[in-house]
Amino acid sequence: MRKPEPESVPVSIPHVVLDVHADGTLTATLDGAPFSPPEGAPAWLRSSFPEIVDLASRNRVIPVRVEVREADGAVFTDFIPSRPHRTSENTPQAAPKRAAVPVFHTVEGPGFVPGEDVAVAIITGHTDAAHTGIARALIDPTHLSAENAGGGVEVLLFGRVSGTTIVRRVP
Repeated sequence: MRKPEPESVPVSIPHVVLDVHADGTLTATLDGAPFSPPEGAPAWLRSSFPEIVDLASRNRVIPVRVEVREADGAVFTDFIPSRPHRTSENTPQAAPKRAAVPVFHTVEGPGFVPGEDVAVAIITGHTDAAHTGIARALIDPTHLSAENAGGGVEVLLFGRVSGTTIVRRVP
């Protein structure tokens, strides 16, 4: 047995016609019916184009076909697509915050062999060595950024050849 075919639904896209007059005002129709500015608003002008498109497309939820008829007889047609449906992941937030310019701090100390490899580490905490002399540290990833440190961080420089160790606090 065959599945029933769904009925064909005609596609309907709102059609906006804008007649531009010599004085720069517009007369608008939406699907053949007069489309006037909101109550109390001034007459449509060329600069009203975005507002007209937004109103006709219900704030760009649906696509709209726009036909502009200029006073000199020229006609332009455009199709304004709807905006993609926004989910909470891609909904724009308030104006994006400007990225803060990073502040660089210098940490230095003497005692290293010229040219040696020096490890740089942010100290995330402290631990005690066990009675066997073994030290164990559990690292909480939320403490790995200086932003979460509050009152500054300690930085460790460790010379891989010399064994020189420098610990400095950075504000």
